[in-house]
Amino acid sequence: MPSSSSLLQQLDFALSSTRAFWQFMPFAETQLAWQQSHPELCQWLMSLTDEQIEALTQDTTALADALSPWIPQAHQLLTLSETQPLTTRATTALPKGLDVGIPGRKWTQITAFNAALPQHNLPWLEWCAGKGHLGRVLAASHQTPVVSLEWQEQLCRDGEAAVNQLGLPITFVQGDAFSCDSDQYIKSEQHAVALHACGDLHVSLLQRVANKQGRAVSISPCCYHLIRDTEYQPLSQISKCSEIRLAKHDLRLPLQETVTAGQRVRRQRFVEVSFRLGFDALQRHISGSNVYLPVPNIQKALLNEGFAAFCLWAAEKKGLVLPNEIDFSHWQAEGEQRYALVERMELVRQLFRRPLEMWLVYDRACFMEESGYQVTIGTFCDKPTTPRNILIHAEFMPTT
Repeated sequence: MPSSSSLLQQLDFALSSTRAFWQFMPFAETQLAWQQSHPELCQWLMSLTDEQIEALTQDTTALADALSPWIPQAHQLLTLSETQPLTTRATTALPKGLDVGIPGRKWTQITAFNAALPQHNLPWLEWCAGKGHLGRVLAASHQTPVVSLEWQEQLCRDGEAAVNQLGLPITFVQGDAFSCDSDQYIKSEQHAVALHACGDLHVSLLQRVANKQGRAVSISPCCYHLIRDTEYQPLSQISKCSEIRLAKHDLRLPLQETVTAGQRVRRQRFVEVSFRLGFDALQRHISGSNVYLPVPNIQKALLNEGFAAFCLWAAEKKGLVLPNEIDFSHWQAEGEQRYALVERMELVRQLFRRPLEMWLVYDRACFMEESGYQVTIGTFCDKPTTPRNILIHAEFMPTT
């Protein structure tokens, strides 16, 4: 198996050389992004039926086959992104009632994450703990104490009430994961964990553990776009030297995982996206600007009131005055046409979702290796359980 640094370097080169295919915002485009550079690709994309798009979206290998004439790196990107399931251990039967208040899928994620963790017989630090759902499982299955750090006071209270009833050795502390005050909870003889702590929250944990030379840390990254800076701040030396610079909208790409959706969900998405694009076409016409104007999230019920009502709501939210005479049906049709273009651009970008995620994962892994850690990367559950199924485990290896 190639090293993390080797895989990061190869992914970096492949992603850098294909940026034109993934590093842009389809919503901001009024035609296919490759109309001038790759007209045959655009011709092929426009020939696809909705059924063909759906099939390719669900089969990344078939998508790589189809895109290879224009993106020769397609299969290499998939190969470099492959991960293996981590070895799991048999866990002891958990006490009855431990899963009370935990949704079924979340419970499956927690128990799978726990089963993939190496046993060190160390006390635990649960970072960004919420109500301490993971901490319950760690304390019960390993018989070692847990410190659960959580920012929201009410979640700490709810978590404390639950663990008191269960009689588990868990201590909740209310603290800001970004504050220097939280350093006091990171110990050298400790196993720190974070299951789906967002963006800079899990990065902060890695940096603090490395600084304290904590014995072990295990994270499953999530929500890479939730960062405090406007651009992603690379962690490893390899990524710091990269040509790739990632804005928040780039960091959303790995999270845009598509799963098979029912007819109702697909229809609702079509209505909302085409409404947004139709309003964007209208505001460009009114303002004389050719810049995409994003609008806030909307309550889905408003979509049932029609396109005109959506435009009036969006205009109010953005402080835009609409003229009296508007042919809303014309702009709705414009939005539906642009929806077809966005779907095809997103199909191409689908190829790069896991590769970009693995670039981010290996950046974290290489940072920990540079800090003296031995790192293991693998999946702890299947994608239907959660698409964010990667676990990074790092153990400090002191130099002799």
